[in-house]
Amino acid sequence: MQHSNIVGGSTAKRVIACPASVKLVQQIPSKDIPNEFADRGTLLHNVIADVLEFNEAPEKYLGTKYKEQTLTQELIDEKIDVALAALAEIDPDRRMAYMVETRVGFGDFLPGVFGSTDLLGRIDNRAIVLDWKFGDGVLVTAEENYQLLFYAAAAMRTDKAKWIFEGATEIECIIVQPPEIRRWVTTPQRVALFEQELRRAVHASQNEAPTFDTGDHCRWCAAKPICPKMTGQVERVLQNKLQALPIDQIALQLEQADTIENYIKDLRALATQMLENGQPVPGFKLVAKRGTRKWVNEENAIGHLSSLGINPFHEEIVSPAVAEKLLKATGEKLPSELVVSISSGSTLAPESDSRPAVLQIGKQLSAALSKI
Repeated sequence: MQHSNIVGGSTAKRVIACPASVKLVQQIPSKDIPNEFADRGTLLHNVIADVLEFNEAPEKYLGTKYKEQTLTQELIDEKIDVALAALAEIDPDRRMAYMVETRVGFGDFLPGVFGSTDLLGRIDNRAIVLDWKFGDGVLVTAEENYQLLFYAAAAMRTDKAKWIFEGATEIECIIVQPPEIRRWVTTPQRVALFEQELRRAVHASQNEAPTFDTGDHCRWCAAKPICPKMTGQVERVLQNKLQALPIDQIALQLEQADTIENYIKDLRALATQMLENGQPVPGFKLVAKRGTRKWVNEENAIGHLSSLGINPFHEEIVSPAVAEKLLKATGEKLPSELVVSISSGSTLAPESDSRPAVLQIGKQLSAALSKI
């Protein structure tokens, strides 16, 4: 579904923090660079919307495609079914009246500003704004979530959706990011304050010299490659020798690292798009990626390998998620001692991250023993 090129749910935080980004982003040519993670997310959003709207079993949509992504049983087990279980936890008695995939906008209050909600619902005096997040990377919180506040404010001004909020004394903002549910209850008054803040930012974005500001809102901004604040920030970082920095400055640079890394990623993507469109980028060219070998004809390959006494198929044990689904029919539960969650390693994260810190016991013990 189309989104406003001024501000939408996913860009509300950025526009409020940096009104100048609106005109800057509009200067960037629209990009259609293949992204398997985004395409998989769109596929899952489409499927769960149909499942809820038409009361269908997810398995009916097995094999559904979106671009290069296909709905598999594994995706149903690990994403769709888990998300539906989360919805059942939110509405255990199935009393919620809801609508899915709804375009909402601000009308004359903010012309040209609109977006698309995943699910709007109503239970008693509580209005619900729910967003599915099917990605595994960035954890999204519900508290003071500008995207959900945007959808709530816009829905209140949308004729077909305003019934969700009429007479409601509470508004619950929910992020379902399988396997997690994150919930935050706020008030219509908080949404009204957000709406005023958004209107001021949109009006400020139309000024001759709107305000620029950098921060975590820059992460998904498409205009990073041409942003004067960002380019200046990168230049300053490159002028420093990081190994010579004191620890407090290293911490400060780490806080900016995600923004800078995303700037570089978007810069490369923009250069790639320009070259694909025939526009030269001095000193750079497009080359073929490493080739991946595939069978010319799978049936011929199966026949030939079988004739040589080679089994052409590789069987694997089902995943714990698939096993749990199969056991549901028998009424049995998967014994906890059969499953373990193994991390692939440690990764750097800010102190505000909800995950516990990894204890480097081995290194600490070695350092202590070396002093004996």
